Amino acid sequence: MTTANPLLDTSGLPAFSSIQPGHVTPAMDVLLKEAEAALDKVTGPDVPPDYDTLSLLLDVATERLGRAWGAVGHLNAVADTPEIRAAFNENLPRLTEFYTRLGADERLYGKYKALSLTPEGQRLSPARHRALDNALRGFVLGGAELQGEAKKRFAEIQEQQAALSQAFSEHVMDATDAYSYYATAEELAGVPADVVESARTAAQAEGKDGHKLTLHMPCYLPVMQYATHRPLRETLYRAYATRASETGPAERDNTPLMQQIIALRQEEAALLGHASFADVSLVPKMATSPQQVMDFLRDLARRARPFAEKDMAELRDFARTELGLTDLQSWDIAFASEKLKEARYAFSDQEVKQYFTEPTVLAGLFKLIETLFDVNIKPDSAPVWHESVRFFRIERAGSLVGQFYLDLYARSGKRPGAWMDDVRGRWTRPDNHQTQTPVAHLVCNFASGVGGKPALLTHDDVTTLFHEFGHGLHHMLTKVDDIGVSGISGVEWDAVELPSQFMENFCWEWDVVQQLTSHVDTGQSLPRDLFDKMNAAKNFQSGMATLRQVEFSLFDMRLHAEAGNDQRVQAVVDEVRKEVAVNIPPAFNRFQHSFSHIFAGGYAAGYYSYKWAEVLSADAYAAFEEAATGPSGVLNPEVGRRYRESILEAGGSRTAMDNFKAFRGREPSIDALLRHQGMS
Repeated sequence: MTTANPLLDTSGLPAFSSIQPGHVTPAMDVLLKEAEAALDKVTGPDVPPDYDTLSLLLDVATERLGRAWGAVGHLNAVADTPEIRAAFNENLPRLTEFYTRLGADERLYGKYKALSLTPEGQRLSPARHRALDNALRGFVLGGAELQGEAKKRFAEIQEQQAALSQAFSEHVMDATDAYSYYATAEELAGVPADVVESARTAAQAEGKDGHKLTLHMPCYLPVMQYATHRPLRETLYRAYATRASETGPAERDNTPLMQQIIALRQEEAALLGHASFADVSLVPKMATSPQQVMDFLRDLARRARPFAEKDMAELRDFARTELGLTDLQSWDIAFASEKLKEARYAFSDQEVKQYFTEPTVLAGLFKLIETLFDVNIKPDSAPVWHESVRFFRIERAGSLVGQFYLDLYARSGKRPGAWMDDVRGRWTRPDNHQTQTPVAHLVCNFASGVGGKPALLTHDDVTTLFHEFGHGLHHMLTKVDDIGVSGISGVEWDAVELPSQFMENFCWEWDVVQQLTSHVDTGQSLPRDLFDKMNAAKNFQSGMATLRQVEFSLFDMRLHAEAGNDQRVQAVVDEVRKEVAVNIPPAFNRFQHSFSHIFAGGYAAGYYSYKWAEVLSADAYAAFEEAATGPSGVLNPEVGRRYRESILEAGGSRTAMDNFKAFRGREPSIDALLRHQGMS
């Protein structure tokens, strides 16, 4: 019976608590059939090239399909089971085939081209005009101008890439989940008590002695930072750095997948008439060529290198003289860095963490958003996929603006990392003329509370939370009613990190931090002297951190810009490290085997976006710093209003550069970024 299938009800929020693996295929049968019928109808001779008609007949059906499939994909990422994974993988080829065919349909492409030439097409609103231009560009990139065997091969490539990327992601998740090491109390010397207690509880739950250590970040990172037992650090580092590689089970080795993905991308680019996949990737971005991106990255590396070399020399000297580490290795870096930071600035991340209790952080974050963007955030209710997930609504003047799910904690069956994803976008629906409000997923992987106490967040965790909320606000605060360019839709990929990185800056403001902190035992907010130490340490090793991001970005761009790199993945890694890195990892390091951003996450030939957008975000935040003269400091509602209207509300309805210039009155400058990172 399909009538009781929760995936077929897209009238409201997803019924996450009711969705079962057995619902997936029957729902996709129905929704794909509806979408196919819509495509056939809209491309027929009886349908005129009219914007509203095309949207009513086609967008309604494809949005319904996309929302249902999005719910399945989300469950696959945050509540993975063998059954949900099997259902997802069974239907992934079908969805890929349909969307590939949709994006390459000559008849539909012809309708949109005809629309662009009509008087109505010439009179479209700026937002609709941009959505139409994006659609026409998308058809070209989707292979709509290909013929015969080339078109058939293009479709095959899309299906193969989708399957390979999904397998890549699964291998990383499975390799992360599969690893465990049962440590003795002696081996855990120096590790924070809450981490030790969580590890002991995890071992007890399995009926085992000792302490269960995993490669999930809330466990892995504190061990690498604080464990004085060097062999333990090496053991965990080796396991983490070789996940999903040839050193583990063959069925989880991502080596052949990377080779195949790169080769398929190169073949796709050739079919589309481009020199490389990097060229294809940059067509809808702000950057205009792979060379421009690599010049930008190398210029940034040149500016950062003196600072990075100084960082590394200081770390080696400290490790040798104070820690007795004469041969500093990669598994010593986090440990020695933490010790150096403690010695230089007289505080530790563990000390700071006691103040960032999750309820207080959330309350402070919500208050900041309410102050700057003239909204109210309230608890709301919706079916969820795990008992720890919460749901909220955003209102302005009593009217609903958007809603979001908040899934903060790491657990088995949940993809590592942090991300924002959309449930649905803002849209004045052509089928009922009602405005559909946007809904977002905000997902992190923090350690949950232990022993009845609230979760404690590191300052890095807090920054991550602010980052993902920046993405969420970009999606939810839009005022654009055309679904193709509302929120983050239609925003150039190398500008999409602007609002997320912008939000991170507030984590370094004293007035804000006071509102984010409440000591887990005493309830006191963070002392000023401790904040001053944190601020003094803000740019600790910023040179090294910048070069690390340049390393990732340059590897990604070179991998996709140069022919034949499908067989040279490790060689490209080695060459890039030789060019820009100040710390070369051991030969066994296989970071690329878990680099899901570029092999399974949409950032292929686009990882540079983080540094590119950081220039935009730092310059945007400088407007708040320049206006921080009154009692509200950087929390200036008037500047917040201008930022909201120029960037968040405008979404993809204008170019990112036009949005930025509407806010700042000029093009961006790199000066603010270098100043923020202590490299000016």
